[in-house]
Amino acid sequence: MSGVELTARLERAGFALDVDLSVAEGEVVAVLGPNGAGKSTLLGILSGLLRPDDGRLRVAGRPLLDTADGTFVPPHRRGIGLLAQEALLFPHLSALANVAFGPRAQGAGRGAAEERARGLLAAVGAAELADRRPAQLSGGQQRRVALARALAPEPGLLLLDEPLAALDVDATPAMRTLLRRVIADAKQTALLVTHDALDALVLADRVVVLDRGRIVEQGPAREVLARPRSPFSARIAGLDLVPGTADGTGLRTADGVELHGHAVEVVTGEAAVAVFPPSAVSVHAERPEGSPRNVFRVRVAALEPRGDTVRVRAAAPASGPDWVDGLAADVTPAAVADLGVEPGHAMWFAVKATEVAVHGMK
Repeated sequence: MSGVELTARLERAGFALDVDLSVAEGEVVAVLGPNGAGKSTLLGILSGLLRPDDGRLRVAGRPLLDTADGTFVPPHRRGIGLLAQEALLFPHLSALANVAFGPRAQGAGRGAAEERARGLLAAVGAAELADRRPAQLSGGQQRRVALARALAPEPGLLLLDEPLAALDVDATPAMRTLLRRVIADAKQTALLVTHDALDALVLADRVVVLDRGRIVEQGPAREVLARPRSPFSARIAGLDLVPGTADGTGLRTADGVELHGHAVEVVTGEAAVAVFPPSAVSVHAERPEGSPRNVFRVRVAALEPRGDTVRVRAAAPASGPDWVDGLAADVTPAAVADLGVEPGHAMWFAVKATEVAVHGMK
């Protein structure tokens, strides 16, 4: 294949990594897992900063590592890009020179390298920053330049190491949307390490869950996060997720259910997901009237005590304009008793439009 093929075994004191991972050309794979699961070790092996005890790595058809025959391509010759939590720009170079650095290191002439750099700065919305040095840029601006720099050498693989973790809350949605667009436009093969379910949903085609150095779960991003099978993926999801198509005022599901919410830089007609916390969902025995604009029919599948609350998990026994599958609501034990909520009962879930965010997704 022309994407990424990795088999790696590595043992260190108290830890062992044992993975077989493939990423198709142009695919974005999100790697999730608790602290100590092996995510950083995996990135270290891919980037060349760590040598496994046993393993093979091919990127874009090129062998970069094979312990059987001694092949080991050093990091600076691997053609792998990195966008880390921190921008890590060269402080003495302008934004333009930072982006042009990769092509220049590959042997491109100054004119060609700067032409590519200007094109990428324009693609990430930073053309006007070309002559500024990093100290003259905000954190969000530095991150845009860092993204352009990571893409400039046309890497066979782009490693995204918690790329949004250091951004403030206001800058994160715009940068997430920018990443999705730029990576899609470049048809870039990428591996994303994140703790954020929304990053995985918006940016990734597929999710891989690591735990104790092994892959314990994988599949399409929406399926893994909507129906998690491992404790960590269930914990990281922690959200109600409704897939569909952006329609300008929110989202419409394949069954015709309309959800109203606030769109986060979403284009009408594109694939999207509506996201809201179970704590924002109220449960009713009869269809509620009044302020909630999103009301769904559900059938209770399970009740899960969670300290001071009870999570009501629901499943839709039928498709149609009212039924929605796979939702959860967090309510008090008193509410469960007052409403007589029990598995198998038909109920109504309601959530205000102000609690629902609609994001474009891959």
